[in-house]
Amino acid sequence: MVGASGLMSAIISARNNNEVILLEKTNSLANKLKITGKGRCNLTFSGDIEDFKKNIVKNYKFMYSSFSKFDNNDVINFFKSLGVKTKVERGARVFPVSDNAGDIVNALVKELNRLNVKIIYNSRVKEIIYAQNKFKGVKLENNDVITGDKCILATGGKSYSKTGSTGDGYILAEKLGHKIIKILPGLVPLKSNDMICQNLQGLSLKNISYKLIDEESNTLLYNDFGELMFAHFGLTGPVVLSSSSVLNRIDNVAEKIKNHKIFAVIDLKPALDNKTLDKRICRDFEKYNNKEFKNSLNDLLPQKLIPVIIALSKIDGTKKVNQITKEERQNLLKCIKELKVNISGLMPLETGIITCGGIDTKQIDPKTMQSKIVQGVYFAGEIIDVDAFTGGYNLQIAFSTAYAAGNN
Repeated sequence: MVGASGLMSAIISARNNNEVILLEKTNSLANKLKITGKGRCNLTFSGDIEDFKKNIVKNYKFMYSSFSKFDNNDVINFFKSLGVKTKVERGARVFPVSDNAGDIVNALVKELNRLNVKIIYNSRVKEIIYAQNKFKGVKLENNDVITGDKCILATGGKSYSKTGSTGDGYILAEKLGHKIIKILPGLVPLKSNDMICQNLQGLSLKNISYKLIDEESNTLLYNDFGELMFAHFGLTGPVVLSSSSVLNRIDNVAEKIKNHKIFAVIDLKPALDNKTLDKRICRDFEKYNNKEFKNSLNDLLPQKLIPVIIALSKIDGTKKVNQITKEERQNLLKCIKELKVNISGLMPLETGIITCGGIDTKQIDPKTMQSKIVQGVYFAGEIIDVDAFTGGYNLQIAFSTAYAAGNN
């Protein structure tokens, strides 16, 4: 399946006066790109190289050369030149002003057409043909052969297989002699069997602090601030998705999860330290002095969250506020600052926004994206063993690697 990296690399290659043929195994281009960012397309980020570096989960050094030649500002200017205006939202996320991922795809396809790139649909590549370690052509599933002097493999990963992203590129690269680093789900929701998730299903929390903790080794696995949502299966939202790309790489993670050692800890009021929050609770208690406890938290918490917090605090909901002890108040405070959710697993690869793992970066020239095994074969995008957190960083990886491959 041709996606962001395939379209970009074809455009850049064609701009360098190459005759380019784009092979797409489905009947439409960029199916996954059309649904990215909930159909809005978070195409890059607003920030500097340090922001990029700290958001790459694996193999940042491999990205240094390609990012330095085509960074996030270049991406924004590239799309501006194609008539797509962008905007920056919370979390330094860059979106098209229209909030329509289709505008990104349409702009890319329009440029392909302007450059006379030949697009052949319903053409699945079965084999990459090479001799004396040099690329010669490709054989299609119908046994047709297309010859050429160079090839860019930009087939995407293995998530969202319904879009056509079924991992074909890994098989093709492996046949060339490339090592494939273990494929894992990236940016997926996390499962939980805790009733709290079912009770809070659909509740979205913004501006919360989120930690993922390995209690077995007393290790902080991930720490972030942002948005989270409860679902019938567990947790989702930007901070949760990003944490999954760390969790899936932990040694013996399945065993730790089985033994109930992995927890998400949510601070519902991160802007308030314990002392300040306690004062806030005291003010609310004074305001609702003669009310029952269950009716005293409306100013502090979302309505749907109140019964859950009351149950966790172990304070009788019908108890008068003026009868609540200091110890009970401290229990309430802890529930608000340390809402724990046991993690029972990761959602499957099919639900992942991206795929972790892929072609070993040691076998790819980071300056040109050319294979170190077969001359004339290049790689771009998700097929490479580089991935990042949410926020437009993965599409930036796709565009930067595609630019390098297309230019070379």
